[in-house]
Amino acid sequence: MASILWVLLFFIAQLHTLLSSSSAHQGHGHGGNLTHFHVPFLCHPDQAKALLQLKKSFFRYSTTRLSSWRNGTDCCLWEGIDCDASSGHVTILDINNRGLFSYGLDPAVFNLTSLRRLDLSMNDFGGYDIPATGFERFTFLTHLNLSNSGFYGQIPIGISKLVNLLSLDLSTYSDDGDAYYYDFSGPSSYYRNNHLRECSFGTLVANLSNLRELYLDMVDLSLNADEWATSLATYVPRLQVLSLANCGLGGPISKSLSRLHSLVVINLERNYGITAGPFPEFFMDFLNLTVLQLSWTNLEGWYPTKPFRSANLRVLDLSCNENLSGNLPNFSNASALETLRLDWTNFSYARPTSSSNFRSLKALSIDDLRKINIYDTGFTGLMPAAIGRLTNLRNMYINYCGFSGPMPAEIGNLTNLKAMNIKGQNSGSPIPYAIGQLRELAWLVIQDCNFPGSVPSSIANLTRLILLDISSNSLDGNNYFCLFWRLSKLNYLYLSNNELHVTDTDGNNPLATYLAGLYELGLASSKIYQFPSFLRRLKYLSALDLSSNEISGDVPNWVLETWRGSLNSLNLSHNMLTGMQISSDVIPCTIPLEVLDLSFNRISGQVPMPNSSASILEYSNNNFSSLLPNWTLYLNHTRYLSLSKNNINGHIPISICNSMLNVFDISHNSFSGLIPSCIIENGLFVVLNLRDNHFKGTLPSNITTGCALQTIDLHGNKIEGRLPRALCNCTDLEVLDFGGNRIADIFPYWLSGLPELSVLVLTSNQFYGTIGDIVPVIDLSSNNFSGNLRTQWFIRLKSMTGKGNSTRETISAQHIADFYQDSIEITYKGSFMAFERILTTLTAIDLSNNQLEGNIPESFGKLVSLRVLNMSHNFFTGKIPAELGGMTALESLDLSWNQLSEGIPQELADLTFLEVLNLSYNHLVGKIPQSRQFSTFDSSSFEGNEGLCGPPLSTLPCGASPYTPSVPQVNRPFHHVDVVLFLFVGLGFGAGFAASVLVKWGGISTSADALEQL
Repeated sequence: MASILWVLLFFIAQLHTLLSSSSAHQGHGHGGNLTHFHVPFLCHPDQAKALLQLKKSFFRYSTTRLSSWRNGTDCCLWEGIDCDASSGHVTILDINNRGLFSYGLDPAVFNLTSLRRLDLSMNDFGGYDIPATGFERFTFLTHLNLSNSGFYGQIPIGISKLVNLLSLDLSTYSDDGDAYYYDFSGPSSYYRNNHLRECSFGTLVANLSNLRELYLDMVDLSLNADEWATSLATYVPRLQVLSLANCGLGGPISKSLSRLHSLVVINLERNYGITAGPFPEFFMDFLNLTVLQLSWTNLEGWYPTKPFRSANLRVLDLSCNENLSGNLPNFSNASALETLRLDWTNFSYARPTSSSNFRSLKALSIDDLRKINIYDTGFTGLMPAAIGRLTNLRNMYINYCGFSGPMPAEIGNLTNLKAMNIKGQNSGSPIPYAIGQLRELAWLVIQDCNFPGSVPSSIANLTRLILLDISSNSLDGNNYFCLFWRLSKLNYLYLSNNELHVTDTDGNNPLATYLAGLYELGLASSKIYQFPSFLRRLKYLSALDLSSNEISGDVPNWVLETWRGSLNSLNLSHNMLTGMQISSDVIPCTIPLEVLDLSFNRISGQVPMPNSSASILEYSNNNFSSLLPNWTLYLNHTRYLSLSKNNINGHIPISICNSMLNVFDISHNSFSGLIPSCIIENGLFVVLNLRDNHFKGTLPSNITTGCALQTIDLHGNKIEGRLPRALCNCTDLEVLDFGGNRIADIFPYWLSGLPELSVLVLTSNQFYGTIGDIVPVIDLSSNNFSGNLRTQWFIRLKSMTGKGNSTRETISAQHIADFYQDSIEITYKGSFMAFERILTTLTAIDLSNNQLEGNIPESFGKLVSLRVLNMSHNFFTGKIPAELGGMTALESLDLSWNQLSEGIPQELADLTFLEVLNLSYNHLVGKIPQSRQFSTFDSSSFEGNEGLCGPPLSTLPCGASPYTPSVPQVNRPFHHVDVVLFLFVGLGFGAGFAASVLVKWGGISTSADALEQL
């Protein structure tokens, strides 16, 4: 009897083990907490081997983030893994948003050939090319997500062969889900943008007939921009989600898309090349459509009212279609709209004011309004207290709308808010204490609002905060970190540009340990005098901004050692640092930096280079004197390098052309030798600034159509020969500066075919002959040009004949080139000045110091936006055209040292903005016009004209002793006036151009506006 009992107990034990094993492999493979007794692993060894190899390829947090991935355990129980219960093959690999980093995708992943779902999104694969082969092995794959993973290059052809795909996501995007609506560039600590392209959209989707979801946001589809609509309608008829934002699409929004009647989501925003046309009304025939995003798609004409009556549409974004008009109607009670964006359109609707109590929102009949986005509207007065009635709001975005005065205390009623973003409100009153009532807040941005006083203590109540940005206000106080002690979830903290003082005693406060979870910290302009010791407690910091403080001495070694496995961005610019405590000039870090900015300090010696490369390296305005012998080897992944304004000498090795550089600025140093021809010929560089060095030789002529250069600045070197005609292949050129060299050539009329060229500087060379058609911005001073000016020139300058757009600021660049701005050095209003960016509201013409002759063209008077005109030191004759009085925006006029005669036109007295006038040393006669503006000029403006009389000259009054003046033979001294001719076509505000490159790194930024408007 006892033996039977033992057999029965043994059988029950075995049955229990089998049941435990079976239950462990059900669901998603995350169960399995029951004890196993020598049961064989479900996972195949080769599958585990491939996964462990994949884990090994990761650097950042690979042990802590994938801790369950251990050799000797069942891989089917690992985090993010699921297996087929019968075969044991891995079918799901989902490591989305784990903060992992690697140098590209390890090919071991392609051994998991039974995968049905692969999600590697929101990690960082180092900016390496996406593997060209391997994806075709995933024949069972139904879901592929590689979004925001830092892949570069052409989409692999193997992806187009995955016939079972239901969902494909290769996009770069910002999360805009139901929880949050927050428009900013970060946090980006754990992933980076994809830079993918597809040469044939039709080829990509031709075999994907089962596709239901397609996300390709920011994938470059511009090479076949017009085929997208037809291809979609032909090959993927059952598509439900279509997201092609910012893909470079062109052509019209074709009616062929009407065949995609299952569409639920349509996102085509920021496709600036789409042909202008009316709103595609057939979209409203899609009965299940819930999201429609068409901002920046050149919609025009009258918008129908039907979309406003939709019972399913939740999100409607028509913003930034300036030629789209319509009336905002009363909404149907059935309207499901949660997000409506009509900013930058011509819609008519009642604007909310302090007295209207947001009646327009009530008229929308959207009682469940969850998102509000108001930008740059021109409202005035107080922010309405009635905003507190919108108690269902989840996301509030109010930027630069003209509101002033205190923020209403009623804002504390918005207790469901998840994200609040308020910028550009001229408050003048403290942040309301009631903000502490918003206990659901995860994102709080109150930036650039002139809030004075201390940080309200009630912020400590916001225990769900992930991001807090109160930068660029007038907040003051000391030892305020203790306010954040309860904010245990806080990952992103931005306090820059206030009157807040960070003292080292903060580090001795035990409450500071609660900030240990920070990933990003912004403390720019915080009156810091040494590296705060509390920073040592922040073990996972990925971005640190201590710029624009007064930190002196060396960068301590712990700054780099503490975060060598996590640091992504370090900005120490604009301090008084003199060195770095590192054992060699190679900075140790286990992951590549995105940004290292040491500019505007006093660091001397050899330039330190990160051993793992960095995307952006900023060393300008220091005292560096040398580079590592093999310094180009540390630029494998660097896109931006500035060594400007140091004391570095040496040559540029030809190995520089093996780098991935887009921006290369070594201006204002002592480099010498020949310029490697590949720098201009290889087609990778976007910005090349070698200004003010000692380079010599001639310019290369083998420039192909692949040229990507936007800026070439070789000013102040010893370049000889002619300008290469092949520069015409650089069709993206915006800035071209060869001033201060030894180039001998005729006027480069052939450059007029470059559509983007805005700045041409040829000053102080040996150019000769007549001047041809001029381009947007030009400096021709100090050459040997001769002949007459053509009247037709100035009629063509549309940017100066129109009033211009004073709201536009700078010549724009794309991608990594956004981190630099061209600066200009000019003689402006009589003084030599440097402008840190090329203002598109500044137009000027400088033809000084040449041998030009003849009459001044009357057509100058049509340049109503011109602000600076310098034609001094030439041989112009005849009278001053009265038409110059039509240049109503003119601020500086210099016609000195010519042979002009007759009187000063009375029309010049109408130039009410004129601040600088120089008509000296001509042959002018008669009475000086009298006006309020002319009374501000002293006698130096008119000296050297013996026939002039009247104030401010001290000669006899006009008519007291008339005489005919002799014509003096004046020895005209040749002054090197480095004033430039600036003609910003389509832009508008003048400046002379010596086209140096100024690098501006804004530090840690939470605003996408800065990257979009640069």
